[in-house]
Amino acid sequence: MPALPPVGRPASNYHIMTSKLFWSCLLVLSIGLGCKESNSEADPTPVEVPANSGTPAYGNVAISTDKAAYAPGSDVTFTVDFSKLPANAKVRYKYLNQVVSEAAVTASTWTWKAPATDFRGYLAEVFSTANDTETIHATIGVDVSSDWIKFPRYGFVSKFPQLNDAEVNAVTTNLNRHHINGIQFYDWHNKHHMPLPMNGSIPASTWKDIINRDIYFNTVEKYISSAHGFNMKAMQYNLIYGAWDNAEADGVSREWFVYKDNTRTNRDFHPLGSPFLSNIYLLDPSSTGWQQYLINQNKKVYQALAFDGFHMDQLGNRGTSYKYDGSALNLASTFKPFINAVKAEAPNKYAVLNAVAQYGQQGIAESNADFLYTEVWSPFDTYNDLANLIKQNNTLSNNTKNTVLAAYVNYDLSKNAGFFNTPSVLMTNAVIFAFGGSHLELGEHMLANEYFPNSNLVMKQDLKNAMVNYYDFLVAYQNLLRDGGTFNNVTLSSTNGKMSIANWPASTGAVAAIGKQVGTNQVIHLINFKNAKTQNWRDNTGIQTAPLQVKDSKLTFTATGTVKKVWCASPDNIGGASRSLNFTQNGNSVSFTLPELQYWSMIVVEY
Repeated sequence: MPALPPVGRPASNYHIMTSKLFWSCLLVLSIGLGCKESNSEADPTPVEVPANSGTPAYGNVAISTDKAAYAPGSDVTFTVDFSKLPANAKVRYKYLNQVVSEAAVTASTWTWKAPATDFRGYLAEVFSTANDTETIHATIGVDVSSDWIKFPRYGFVSKFPQLNDAEVNAVTTNLNRHHINGIQFYDWHNKHHMPLPMNGSIPASTWKDIINRDIYFNTVEKYISSAHGFNMKAMQYNLIYGAWDNAEADGVSREWFVYKDNTRTNRDFHPLGSPFLSNIYLLDPSSTGWQQYLINQNKKVYQALAFDGFHMDQLGNRGTSYKYDGSALNLASTFKPFINAVKAEAPNKYAVLNAVAQYGQQGIAESNADFLYTEVWSPFDTYNDLANLIKQNNTLSNNTKNTVLAAYVNYDLSKNAGFFNTPSVLMTNAVIFAFGGSHLELGEHMLANEYFPNSNLVMKQDLKNAMVNYYDFLVAYQNLLRDGGTFNNVTLSSTNGKMSIANWPASTGAVAAIGKQVGTNQVIHLINFKNAKTQNWRDNTGIQTAPLQVKDSKLTFTATGTVKKVWCASPDNIGGASRSLNFTQNGNSVSFTLPELQYWSMIVVEY
């Protein structure tokens, strides 16, 4: 995200429109989206659709873990509000729908040894049984992964005034409850070309950022330390090609600058007025001189601050540009060599580069960047666009790098104080998560604007509660959501008229079905657009409405073999806990009842 208020948005709508046409063609050719299909022609339904046992009561008791992610075989420490549990409470640990182990809950804090298998998600369910009726009191996801880049869940911090330990830890504790495993330190630095000011060999204790805010070294340091305590990675933010006024006095060569003409008369720059301290002048990322200059600056940063890597930013398509020697410059083609140079100099540090409106993503995906990050701007405005961006990134990286989307929901509302519209956020997250992405949105506040310190919009309590469940779900089922597989179309219909189902892409008035084959599992995501007011994920004016809950919809699915099990889970119900569903199979026709659908439910058919 550009290190600027709204003026940092991509400048060339023409480029973005032509890019979208290119990406659309690439998508059709490389992943085969297929056409939207009605599911009304399913195989004949068996006469009897078996009922399920009742949905367990859900207590929503507060529960937490001590880290955002865990190394295989390490101890996971849980803390629960023990006063709200019955004496016979137990905890079970589930991988997908399979119980791994179970134990009694006898105190507010206990530990569980994470299994030895790397890169797996689990759900811990605290429950009790009375008179053959189960109650689920609390649930929480557990990510057992040795490296965060496999399943990145990115958050941010953006304000660095003088803060005490309690203020810092309040922010990171909340991020930990959402399992955020990497934090982008937005605009923590001083000059873009000289991020950490020094007093001789000692870092300055305070400095100004570009908008004239006071930044305190010890606050940055405290945030890094607190993040590490939760096993989160700390990423230092900066543009890959930014310089302030008079940068030549700091050793930046005029031969590294980008020009708008081939006579090197006019430098390319982003104009900024008061209260900004400088314009931002662009440098050529393919220049080895500039690469080494910024690498040396980063070395000073890493010597003083224990950052884990470099979150790189850009300003999108800048139109026609030239190098100092008068030759044409294709900025998008410079990203790959810049990333690779940075990684080569600091191989133990992570690197990620923002593809602004997908600009330059092909080279980024081919580079040594650790995962892919897209800041979503128009014309990528619909839920279908979000899905397509994630699929494009999968294709460009040969399914080796997962995606984080910086997508600013309720953007226009963020110009004034107010509240997020809960359905806008949850519908967007349902789409992003179902297609295997994650959403950069959580920091000191929730994000609605590319200038991260903007905290005009706040979350209502219902959204706060739901966000915990959605992030638990993202972690618990990450091996179905973000760990390979092939998207496909399924034949699924409701036989009791409770919902109209159509294969993705989404459309208002229907429940969208997203199929994905993961190993021997057929995953079916159902996202409820039945009474949606808009297909625009940004929902600038907050008009999206909460879907009406659909209960006990009898469904028929056309299977490709003998079905062993059918189960479902939803972040909207019982804390994301999975439930086995009774089913009948008659030939290739499988019938079952889906207990609930509000925003998003996931059905898994095991062969």
